[in-house]
Amino acid sequence: MEIGQKFNQLNLKEYFLYIDNYKKYKDFNTLGLYRSIVENEKLSNDEKIEVREYAHNFFRKTFNFLQLKDPKTFVEVSTLGQEFTKGDEEKIWNEIKKNQQKILDEKRIKHRNFGTYSKHNCPYEDCIWNGVMIRQGSGLAWSSMHFFTNKSNYHQKTKSEIRKSDRKSEKQIVERELNHK
Repeated sequence: MEIGQKFNQLNLKEYFLYIDNYKKYKDFNTLGLYRSIVENEKLSNDEKIEVREYAHNFFRKTFNFLQLKDPKTFVEVSTLGQEFTKGDEEKIWNEIKKNQQKILDEKRIKHRNFGTYSKHNCPYEDCIWNGVMIRQGSGLAWSSMHFFTNKSNYHQKTKSEIRKSDRKSEKQIVERELNHK
């Protein structure tokens, strides 16, 4: 079976019906479900929170993975109906960064090119590259996942070149000493 309509056009009863029977629908999309909770104009804030909590009963693990896949949606759904100061928002985003790193380590994921980080997603509406799939580290990448524990490749390359020149000069010094004897 297919749902046949967008999630953000559902009413409260339809949300509960589709969530209860999610295994029957081949086009059921949990990311779409959580995004629709924020976008749905038919629901009040209290109803949105009720749908979110009900969906958490079935999809808590998937929702937690949204921190990595689509952090903006994760924050919007998590903070429904709440007001925050700039400091609170910064604290939330720092917590998400910690959780992203933790999830990557636990799942042993080496790359960081999935979800919203795998597409060009700049804020300019007329950008021809918006939505285009990109490679990790590409010049078209608008945003990427960075952690405080990341090592800079620039310093490693510099260090490598210094060691290489030291080895060469050491070899030359040894050869000169041998030639003088």
